[in-house]
Parts: sequence; structure tokens; C-alpha cells
Amino acid sequence: MTNAFGNIPRLPTGGGSKVGRTIGMVVLILVLIVVGVGAVSSCSVTVESGYMGIKTTKFGPNPGVQRAELGPGFHWEGIGEKIRTYQTLQRTYSYTREPNSDGRENEEITFSDVLGLPMTADVALTFRVREDKAADLYATWRQEYDAFIDGPLRTSVRAAIARETEKLPVACNAQQSAQAEIQPVVVPGGQPVAAGTPDSDDCPGQLIGPGRQIVLQKAMQALQREWTPQGLEIIRMEWVGSIRYPESVLAAIQSRTTAEQNTRAALERVNLERANAEARIAQARGQAEANRLLAESIRSNPEVVRLREIERTLGICPLSADTCVVGSDINVSALIASRDGVAANNR
Repeated sequence: MTNAFGNIPRLPTGGGSKVGRTIGMVVLILVLIVVGVGAVSSCSVTVESGYMGIKTTKFGPNPGVQRAELGPGFHWEGIGEKIRTYQTLQRTYSYTREPNSDGRENEEITFSDVLGLPMTADVALTFRVREDKAADLYATWRQEYDAFIDGPLRTSVRAAIARETEKLPVACNAQQSAQAEIQPVVVPGGQPVAAGTPDSDDCPGQLIGPGRQIVLQKAMQALQREWTPQGLEIIRMEWVGSIRYPESVLAAIQSRTTAEQNTRAALERVNLERANAEARIAQARGQAEANRLLAESIRSNPEVVRLREIERTLGICPLSADTCVVGSDINVSALIASRDGVAANNR
């Protein structure tokens, strides 16, 4: 299209270039923001509440683990630096044979008694890392938090329990079928304990019984002495379920229990027979005494014998007769009834 002067008008071109530059700037800013966020995310660590940050460096005047813990918050991770987190919250970890929320592998604790009989058990340990000792603990063992629980801490728990169980028998009065000859047990600080003896002063504890908890208490005290200076507080340790004893021990205990029950039953039978015999002896003594008194009475009064004879013959036959014939005119039944009536009235 031409104007009145025959010239073709031109469209303005500056507006389009400005829009393009604006869009380019916006895209560039967004790219810079994304790159900055990624850089910040990859070069920083956020320490949550209940955790402490531990920084290790590869460069600088003091490379290695920095002993100053980093509290909860945002921390920049520079070149050659790494920040890891260590949990300082109280935690209960269960070392069990069956898989659980703490682990999928078999982590049961193995130990043995004073005779070397192997046993296993599940143990729950409650502990916490001191906030001011997290860096020192990591610097000593150089293991992540979970790896430390599965490794050095579990080994220490097993060793502490084993040291105490090796001082006690699994059962004081259970004979072990696996051994042909059992040597006396020497309890530290005490006298030798012969296997098969009852649980008494010479057998202060057994794993099947009060020794089970005594062992755990002493083992926990040993763990506290070992780990408290390193910054790990041992709060509680307890058995999870019962100890898994050897089958030979369980069979021996069952056999002993059956034998004891049979012995008690036999003693009860003996006591009953003795009581019955004593009753019969007493009865015989009473009868003998009665016979003695009767004999003395007869000897002192011979008329008693004659009276008994009269009672037997109902007064019909003479006492001196060898043979007595009762006539048909005598009613013997009436005489007997009369005699019994008189005896009844005299009572």
C-alpha cells in the first residue's frame, strides 16, 4: 500500500527485538536459579534436630575429622569437605535372630557357659550418642552411625555378655549328656562347684534361673565403663525372649525333673506304707494289751470262766458234763432270746 506521495510506509521493528531480549533474560535468570539451587543443594547439608553434623576435610592446615560438631541447621560444604550426620537421639536397637525393623540379617548374640556349652539369645540395647562427643566417636571408629551399631557396638555387647556367662553354669544340677566326665566348676572368688549339686551357697547362680539377669546387669555395667568415656551412653540392656539353650541341657533338665518327681512319689508311698504299718502295730499292741488284761482278770477270778461257760450253755447243761442232750420240751430259741434281753437291759 502506498500513501499519497507514492511511498510505501515501513512497520516499526524495535518492539519485537525488545520482547525477544526480555524473554531471553527471563530464561537466563531461570537457568541461573536452577543451577544455583543445584549447586547449593550439592554443596550444603541440613542437620536436623536430634542429629549433629561431623565435617571432614581433605585440605587446609588440619585435614581429617574436625572435632567441632555442627549443630542443627544449614551448613555449607566446601571443596574437599564432607558433612555427615550422627544421630544423638536415644535409640533402642534389637540384635535378634529373626528380621526386624532394625535389620534383615541374623544379629543374635552368641555366648557359652562355664562348661563351654554354646547358647544364643536376642538382646535389646538402649543408648544415645552425646552431642559433644559425636565427632570424637566418629574419629575413633570412622564408621557411619548404622555401620557402627552393626559392627563395633554389637561386638562389644557380645563380648561383655560372653565374659559373664563363662563364669556360670547353665544349670547347677543338670548333668550334661554330651560329656562323659564333668570337672568341678570354679567360680571366681568362691569354692569349686561340683556339677549336679543343688542351687545353694556353693552355686550362686545359673543361667536357667537368677543368673540370667545377673549376667545381663554385669554386662551392661561393663559396657558403660567401656563406652561412656568415648561419648556413648548405655542406658538399658535386656533380654528379648528367653535364652536358646542347647538341646542336651534341656533334655538333661527334663530328665532330672522327671526323676525328682518320681522320687517324691516313691517317698510318699513309703511314708504311706510306714503310716499303715504303724497303725497295724498300734492296733496289735492294743489287742495284745486287751488280751493281757483279760488273762490277768481270769487268773485272778476263776469264776469268770465258769460264768462264760454258763452263758454258752444257757444254764441247761451241767458244767461238769462231757455230753449234754437238750430235751424236746425245752425251747432253746426262747432261752437265747431271754438271755439276750437280760444282757441288753444290763448295758
